[in-house]
Formats: sequence, structure tokens, C-alpha cells
Amino acid sequence: MPEITTDWRRFDELTAGELYELLRFRQRIFVVEQASAYPDLDGLDQGAWHLLARLESELIGCLRLRPITGPPPIVRIGRVAVSPSLRRAGLGRILMEKALILCREHFPLQAVALGAQVPLVPFYESFGFATTSDPYDDFGVAHVEMVLRVPG
Repeated sequence: MPEITTDWRRFDELTAGELYELLRFRQRIFVVEQASAYPDLDGLDQGAWHLLARLESELIGCLRLRPITGPPPIVRIGRVAVSPSLRRAGLGRILMEKALILCREHFPLQAVALGAQVPLVPFYESFGFATTSDPYDDFGVAHVEMVLRVPG
């Protein structure tokens, strides 16, 4: 049975081919599938860590993690995407668990924030995230802000 692999990469560690593959993957999900013409190329990828999940050589999931100096300093998770054929199979959970491990290792005193699509709020709540905003429209997709606070 093929194994899912994950790999953290800083932006400057991505090859041109990997970056193209990542941006194409996100476009296919967020722009085409969700019919949301939003500015994916937002200038924030360059300062981010990128988690890439592969099944054999195929990109099947990703997310980005960005430290924000604040105030207050936080870490922001975003662009969480899973291939449609693998949704509800645990890949999103694997990606989030790996993101939270990296947060604890590299940013142990910082809260973690994200903008969640409203139907995914229970998924993020299962990690301890709490909703901190009313729903808002993000290019045609309802979102809420969520935060996972540092204990103590």
C-alpha cells in the first residue's frame, strides 16, 4: 500500500517545479472547485513554511504556516487544502497535527490563528481552536477567525 509522506519546506527551498505544482493545486481547489476568484498570490508565501503531503509523487494536500511578529506575536495557519478524493480520510487531521507540532517546537509561546471556512469549524474545534469572530465573507466563502491559545 502506498504511503503518504509529508515534508516541510521554506519558500526559498521550493524548486520552481514544486512551487508551480503547489500553486496549481491550491488554484484547483480554492479558485476552481470553490468558485472563488480570490488573490491566492498574496505576497505571504515567501515568509511561510509550507507543508506538502504526497501519495507516491502526487501532491495530495498542503498548508502554510506563517509567524507574525504582532503585537501580539502569533502563528497563522492557512491555505489548508486536501485533494477531493482524499477528503474525510484523515489527511486534513494529519496536516493540522504536523502544523501544531511545528508551532510547539518553533513558536511555543505564541497563539495559533486561522480563518476557517464555516463548515469546517467543528474540525478545527477538535484541535482546541475557538471562534473569535462573527462570520465574514471572504471572496464568496463564509469564514470565521479562530484561535488556539497557549496554555497559561
